[in-house]
Amino acid sequence: MVAIAYVAIPFAALLQRAPWSDLGALVGQPVVTDALRLSITTAFTATGISLVVGIPLAWVLARTQFPGRSVARALITLPMVLPPVVGGAALLFAFGRRGLLGGPVYDSTGFLLPYSIWGVVAANTFVALPFLVLTVESGLRGSDPRYEDAAATLGAGRWMIFRRITVPNAAPSIIAGAVLCWARALGEFGATVTFAGNLQGRTQTVPLAVFLALESDRDAAIALSLVLIAVSLAVLLPLRDRWLAA
Repeated sequence: MVAIAYVAIPFAALLQRAPWSDLGALVGQPVVTDALRLSITTAFTATGISLVVGIPLAWVLARTQFPGRSVARALITLPMVLPPVVGGAALLFAFGRRGLLGGPVYDSTGFLLPYSIWGVVAANTFVALPFLVLTVESGLRGSDPRYEDAAATLGAGRWMIFRRITVPNAAPSIIAGAVLCWARALGEFGATVTFAGNLQGRTQTVPLAVFLALESDRDAAIALSLVLIAVSLAVLLPLRDRWLAA
């Protein structure tokens, strides 16, 4: 109960300070709608990318033995424990205009990842991908591999086994990992502001808008915070009841 109260009291304080009479006007401001649209779009995009690259990686970590597997697992976990600003700086040095990979790409194509909507997606994916990989890997380790072995003895190929047996059996962990990944991407701040900047309508997500509003318009900051909480609950609660209740 103490833990529940510790989490609930700050939200209660936020609700108590909310400017309910002006909430509609505050939420309708362009800075709010732009930030909310960008946050939702980039969070779902980052989650989609994480699913595509993360599920195979989780399978490799869970089901195969190879030299350096512990190093690979440590690297994929590293963004979870690094300060997000450090992650943003690392992305900048890697993919910036003069970065390790970004420099040659910019010189040859003119494409610049930082300070763009794709920079926001890259930052979100960098910090959120580990949540998906570790959750799915844990689910795969807990599933029974005998079904896959039986399918292999019947002549099924690796891709068919992965698609028809492995993924369906790991569906609860995949959904749980995707929810955690999406929630982490939606709330990302440090890596985003470092790598993508804070440009309204272009790279300014809701957490960045809240941070700026706290310095100039506290009512707008509270309104933004309530919107973010409402969107998060609208997504997390149904998914938790459907996939995570067990």
